[in-house]
Amino acid sequence: MRLVFCDDNRILCEALGAAMEARGHEVVAITAAVADGLAAVGAHRPDAVLLGVRAAVGAGGLSAAGAMRQHYPDTAVLVLCGVVDRPTWLAAMKIGVAGFLCKDQNVGDVAGALDVIAAGGVVFDPMVPSRASFRSPSRRRASRLYVLTPREKEVLSRIAAGQSTVQMAGEMNIAINTLRSYVKNVLTKLGAHSRLQAAALAAQEGLLSELSA
Repeated sequence: MRLVFCDDNRILCEALGAAMEARGHEVVAITAAVADGLAAVGAHRPDAVLLGVRAAVGAGGLSAAGAMRQHYPDTAVLVLCGVVDRPTWLAAMKIGVAGFLCKDQNVGDVAGALDVIAAGGVVFDPMVPSRASFRSPSRRRASRLYVLTPREKEVLSRIAAGQSTVQMAGEMNIAINTLRSYVKNVLTKLGAHSRLQAAALAAQEGLLSELSA
């Protein structure tokens, strides 16, 4: 996996870079400024980029992440934030980034998240909405879960955890085509257009704790 890091905390990036290279990956660029990060992604076309939210905010919200998703869709974007901010979290969801984590994660956790998104999965910190003291109406939460079968609830839980199709099918001991049918049903019932949006709905409406109960 080829990686680009863009964050104003260069020490953090170098630590993550060392961790990822120890796993056999290649860090092709470490940048501190958004413009440099965008240029590095354009020049190297990495499998994934880690984008610090402070750097992104400095360029006008998450415009840097949006530009990367628009111009380099094959590069997965992992946003790493220093301060819990639900609006930014939701904006990242809408842009279509592959992950959003708080900087209180350890190096191993962030490195693991990069592994997941580079393999096509998604990784969103489910604690961001709760840390921001957001709660959806209980009636709406209940209505979301009521329409799902027990198996579909399990699939939604695994989607929210960032599992890939192959991983879900293997752990649930079902065929790939069967798993895809479950995923399609979940998306249809939730009114979601993608797994990423389904994960966002599960998190923002407070469904994750109920799914794991």
